[in-house]
Amino acid sequence: MDRHRNYQKELDKLIDKIQKAGIRPRLLLHACCAPCSSYVLEYLSQYFDIIIFYYNPNIDSKEEYDKRAEELRRLIGDMGLSSVELIIGEYEPEVFYQTVKGHEKDPERGERCRLCYELRLRRTAELAKSLSSEGRGIDYFCTTLSISPLKDAEALNDIGEELADELALRDGSCGEGPLGDSDFEQRSLVYLPSDFKKREGYKRSIELSREYGLYRQDYCGCVYSKRGCFEEASLQKDMQAEDVQAEERPY
Repeated sequence: MDRHRNYQKELDKLIDKIQKAGIRPRLLLHACCAPCSSYVLEYLSQYFDIIIFYYNPNIDSKEEYDKRAEELRRLIGDMGLSSVELIIGEYEPEVFYQTVKGHEKDPERGERCRLCYELRLRRTAELAKSLSSEGRGIDYFCTTLSISPLKDAEALNDIGEELADELALRDGSCGEGPLGDSDFEQRSLVYLPSDFKKREGYKRSIELSREYGLYRQDYCGCVYSKRGCFEEASLQKDMQAEDVQAEERPY
């Protein structure tokens, strides 16, 4: 694990090679929600044929899961991305709770979050292999999650690359990627190096969310992050009340 890697520069290098080769590789993009997908779609649709996979069993209710899925579907249509296919995964909260069992009290960005990243990326990688076996040739996979300042891009890239290696070894499918000469393309399925918050990607996602009137949730989706947001908001409210009381004291 190299903490000094610049994932945006690696992606720049890859995109430059793609353009010079005159090809459009196929990307399976895991999406957590419409706001996070907005900039990523605007950016990557210039260079890749994209299939979006919406699979987020961490979301705390079926109602919220469906709401985010439909907002993502609307965004794709409103952006005029008719070539982008959307696959909506089953809502499987029991899988999430089993995965993070014993880590319920972990802090945000701790081990519970890493386990959640791996759960969603593993399912994405497995779908990529399945689609390829059906003749749909997925070259790359990645996730929109790295656009958030609260998500660990290094962990996401580490997990994605480990999964690509694992699937290649398990299936005996090691081989060249669509370009064939890149240092990180010696597999049939490659994790796309990415940190979408770079180049003001997060700022652009906020602008696009406003432009398209997107539903922006204030927690990642799981009951633990929701509880954390509620507790933080309550704490801030209490602190503000204490400040007001202090100002009113005669001493």
